Amino acid sequence: MNDAREVVVLRYGHRPGRDDRMTTHVGLTARALGADRVVLPDNAGQSAETVRDITDRFGGPFAVELRDDQEAIVRDFEGVVVHLTMYGERVQDVEAAVREAVGLDEPAVVGEASPPRDLLVVVGGEKVPWALYERADFNVGVTNQPHSEVAGLAVFLDRLFAGAELDREWADADRRVVPEATGKTVVDADRDSADASADAAGESAEADDRD
Repeated sequence: MNDAREVVVLRYGHRPGRDDRMTTHVGLTARALGADRVVLPDNAGQSAETVRDITDRFGGPFAVELRDDQEAIVRDFEGVVVHLTMYGERVQDVEAAVREAVGLDEPAVVGEASPPRDLLVVVGGEKVPWALYERADFNVGVTNQPHSEVAGLAVFLDRLFAGAELDREWADADRRVVPEATGKTVVDADRDSADASADAAGESAEADDRD
């Protein structure tokens, strides 16, 4: 999604069996809401395969990696590091600074935008080391209340991209969802939107007649 910079989500820690669903949803949320790549622990192979399968079917580009050197990834990252934690500064207080740091700010004067920089968003699973808090350029909290790390990632990415990620175009998809007020319609990706919507409306009307 991001031509001039890469937005990477790192899932820090994974407990097989216990965290499988949550880790999978971290990857799916990263993909759906504008990140370019997700890095999962090397023991999260099933989650990686699920995210890759969704990308193959519903489009990309989006990359999935399995790595065992998470500490080194954070330490050596040449860009901005954001650590999502309930103990961090409020997202609404630092979002402008984060956007400026990665070059997503809107300059007051044309031509004065900050240069683009890569961004690493760290989402902790099990307890993360204190060194991560110290290494991060921003420790960011969404509500400063206990809740799902998936929810925190979703809110942060939406704030980062200011909603632009919701209109993303997906490449090389095999299928796509037809937005409807009611119903659940998935069609071949190369079908015309108007035809798909008309078919969906017809199917809905037939269902009403049967009722």
